[in-house]
Amino acid sequence: MSTTFNPADIWLLLPELAVAGCAMVVLILDFCLGERVRTALGWFSVLGLLAAGVLAAGQVGQRAAGFSGMLLVDPFAVYFKVIFLVATLLIILMAMPYLTVEQVGVGEFYAITLFATSAMMLMGAAGNLLSLYVALETMSVSIYVLCGYLKRDQKSNEAALKYLLMGAFSSGVILYGMVMLYGLTGTLDLREVGTALKEVPLTNPALVLGMVMLTAGFGFKIAMVPFHMYIPDVYEGAPTPVTAYIAVASEAAGFAAMLRVFFLAMPMLQVNWTMLFWVLAALTMTVGNVLAIAQTNIKRMLAYSGIAHVGYTLIGLVAGTELGISAMLLYVLAYYFMTAGAFAMVVYLCSGQVKGDRIEDFAGLAQAHPAAAFAMLIFLLSLTGIPPTVGFVGKFYLFSAAIESKFYWLAVIAVVNSVISLFYYMRVAMVMYMRESPSRLPVNRSVALAVALALAVLGTLVIGVYPGPFLEAARASVRGVLG
Repeated sequence: MSTTFNPADIWLLLPELAVAGCAMVVLILDFCLGERVRTALGWFSVLGLLAAGVLAAGQVGQRAAGFSGMLLVDPFAVYFKVIFLVATLLIILMAMPYLTVEQVGVGEFYAITLFATSAMMLMGAAGNLLSLYVALETMSVSIYVLCGYLKRDQKSNEAALKYLLMGAFSSGVILYGMVMLYGLTGTLDLREVGTALKEVPLTNPALVLGMVMLTAGFGFKIAMVPFHMYIPDVYEGAPTPVTAYIAVASEAAGFAAMLRVFFLAMPMLQVNWTMLFWVLAALTMTVGNVLAIAQTNIKRMLAYSGIAHVGYTLIGLVAGTELGISAMLLYVLAYYFMTAGAFAMVVYLCSGQVKGDRIEDFAGLAQAHPAAAFAMLIFLLSLTGIPPTVGFVGKFYLFSAAIESKFYWLAVIAVVNSVISLFYYMRVAMVMYMRESPSRLPVNRSVALAVALALAVLGTLVIGVYPGPFLEAARASVRGVLG
């Protein structure tokens, strides 16, 4: 592999550089500007993300490798870049009013979020185990800091510490799996690893151990059962915009990395890891849904709900076909809109002494604020998988992929779990529409939050009604990992 630096490779890195550059400018402006002007830093960050989105759109249809194969620009990378940019844009819109209510500094929050986003973009574009690991660690360290951003809040500190300990452990497990692959092949390039492993017996203990270590390590990153134990505490303790960021962006980055590694580096082991993920998918969706029933804190409920949705998403990996991976990528996008919208509603109810994170805090919302209650109802219906929302479309294609690949029992388990989830999602709707508010319901009125909720509702409904272009984009991106 050539290690000659080509200055033209910088052009392939422009979207990531735009996001990182915006983060550095935000830090400088935060230091130089007065308190009143700092509120504009959120909108400046949004502009930086839009600029990076334009640069990413310019890479549509390209297929190139830069930095000696460490960076790949293909439809798969571009698809996830757009997801990360849109996700971060929504999170920053949610964070603007939230940080004002909590009365904490804003500049560092936006900058760290942007640095984490640039790392996620690199994860989706990684063509080498080394670049993948560096991007993974950059993202992880940034999110550890964000989890503990409310320094005076004991729960926030606890969430950051738990995430740090579990994240460091899982990163070590992933690194150990990568070491196994490097020891067997002598290369870190994903495609070269895949080619070299064709000569290695499938029963080789080091190869099997490497696969298991990578499965466990990525399992921690995406909150897959049995590696999910820390997630509910982290979701509850972290600032709500950070919780949403972990749910919709961090886990999407984990899925992007998993797909790159398993389909490019270990395709010959597909029979082995297919059955492994079959069992893990069934366990993940069942454990997540069952434990969500008992929750009274909506952030913990959404944490277990998120674990269940990880199980649904893994169905696409189990199917392993073009339809399966396409459905998986579409569901990552679907989950982003409906979950980010639900967390935006928690921020909407965060005002003064009310945190908005208890299910009871939603009591009487339909009478006091009918439009907001209707938006929350749309997100809940989508999370359940009721048409015409994006959640229904995503599950339809995932279950279809499972049936097409003759994983009938996995499809049955997924349908049963969707029915179970109806109970705890509709409990929130019942509280909104059938209970009286004990007092005047305070809400967080903000233009930025209104824009975030509007975008989430539009994404949930538009993709649900007209999924064709989005599924086609997912299909085109699959060719980055399948061929």
